Amino acid sequence: MKFSEMPYERIDFDAAKEELSSIIKAFQEAGTPQEQMEVHRRYYKLMGRIKTQATLAEIRHSIDTTDPFYEEEKTYYDQEMPAFSNQEVQYKKLLFASPYRKELELVIGGPAFKNIELAAKSVSEAVIPLMQEENALVTEYEKLLAGAKIDWKGKLLNLSMMTPYLNHEDREIRKKAAAKVNAFYEGIADQLDELYDKLVKNRTAQAKKLGFETYTDLGYCRMNRNSYGRKEVEQFRDQIKKDWVPFAEKMWENRRKRLGLDTLYHMDEGLSFPEGSPKPTGTPEEILKSGQKMYEELSPETREFFDFMMEGDLFDVFARPYKQVGGYMTYLPDYHAPFIFANFNGTAGDVDVVTHECGHAFQGYISGKDPVMEHSDITMETAETHSMSMEFFTNPWMEQFFGSRAGDFLKSQLEDAVVFIPYGSMVDEFQHIVYDHPEMTSAERKDIWKKLEKQYKPHLTYEEESSFYAEGGFWQRQHHIYSLPFTNLTNAFGWKKQYYIDYVIAQTNAFQYKIWMQKDYRAAWKSYLAFCEASASDFFTCMLKDAGLDSPFEPGIIRRIAAELEEIYNQMETDYL
Repeated sequence: MKFSEMPYERIDFDAAKEELSSIIKAFQEAGTPQEQMEVHRRYYKLMGRIKTQATLAEIRHSIDTTDPFYEEEKTYYDQEMPAFSNQEVQYKKLLFASPYRKELELVIGGPAFKNIELAAKSVSEAVIPLMQEENALVTEYEKLLAGAKIDWKGKLLNLSMMTPYLNHEDREIRKKAAAKVNAFYEGIADQLDELYDKLVKNRTAQAKKLGFETYTDLGYCRMNRNSYGRKEVEQFRDQIKKDWVPFAEKMWENRRKRLGLDTLYHMDEGLSFPEGSPKPTGTPEEILKSGQKMYEELSPETREFFDFMMEGDLFDVFARPYKQVGGYMTYLPDYHAPFIFANFNGTAGDVDVVTHECGHAFQGYISGKDPVMEHSDITMETAETHSMSMEFFTNPWMEQFFGSRAGDFLKSQLEDAVVFIPYGSMVDEFQHIVYDHPEMTSAERKDIWKKLEKQYKPHLTYEEESSFYAEGGFWQRQHHIYSLPFTNLTNAFGWKKQYYIDYVIAQTNAFQYKIWMQKDYRAAWKSYLAFCEASASDFFTCMLKDAGLDSPFEPGIIRRIAAELEEIYNQMETDYL
């Protein structure tokens, strides 16, 4: 079935609550593990229907944020989902306390029960009004950014449409584009400060009502951090500062020299080469066709997946006014169908959609065949390992997208992935500090950001026009910091598990695959496919070990990965020169 043909019907949450109450009663009366599992499958069916309809509403609102019907539907789910989720937790508590837990765990898996334990601490009736308010604030932020109308040579462009000019090879164009975008953020600075202050206070109030000292602690539970904690994350960040930042700074310095600049300003960071960053050679439609050919050749599994996506019109990737900024992959359970949303803008980011987002979608397609719903409830560091690794596995086909500049793309891809590690770690530390100290003012938060920039990106210099960024405001353009700090119990997707340190952890795993495939591509792919199929059937650190990867939390691992990558990078640098 094509996406446009998928029928939408608003979920009646009163009826859904009655149905869940019936499931709860039947589960309590079940006298064998087999009977309880049969009742649990009724729960799968109910949740599949709810998530499918809510996700349809979410996607269609993203496609046009001015559509009054789906705007109303999104508001409806923002209001109703928290209360239903609270009842869902009550059911999961029964599952957790089942006298047949040992037998059920053999089917569902240990991580699912640990996640139930964490979820039970994370929600209650007492915080539902706060969660509803949080959803409304996040929606206000998203609409604020989606409503950007930047005058560029007589045309009104949104933020995504400005990206080609922000990364243009002509420095004067970059400078003018940066000034335009800076002016937009300057114009909404007070609203951004006010919204974030309300969100921090709201989330802190949720944490207090649930018995946590800070929202940071609540965030770790909501992130389903079931195999590592704050201590491991802090030690990981320390490794990044010590062993990775110097490696990343070498790349920034090489980029400065390559561009022939005395100073690498922030407006220059998005440009890899003096002749301009590599851009796809085809039209958006041709990019998708090239992606289909690439996945046809990569493996039988990827061929089946991409054909399914194309036949079902499960991509919405063309930039239009009033589309939500950014991109995502989501899943429609009743149709076993991933869906990819993006904003093509003529940059290499368009190809990233066919690699990164398709990494998510491929794993969703694979795991959608698993009848155990809990196995699809992957944590974000697992999910991002799927997507970031797929970016590297598709490297042999980049000539299809970039022609003679495929080598340039591969070099810039590696550089961008390496320099992301310090930035992602910085976002993580910033959010820990903010939620550990919710009393901070907007000015104090910006001062913290500026201090962290000097630790994680010591080369960073903002051009004179970028006062919004130079004054410590860059983080306010980062969608996740507002919308998904540790996680956000919200609308169509249930627990939204996105948080920057998960991206960083995942990137280190993807780098391990990058190093591995340089030595034995097919062995690395076999491991990756098994890792995708494992989904959430085991704990993250255990699945890494089973896949033949090292845990990034182990002492010395970051230093080793950096050293091996540097050899690969040095060869690329030699080839370019």
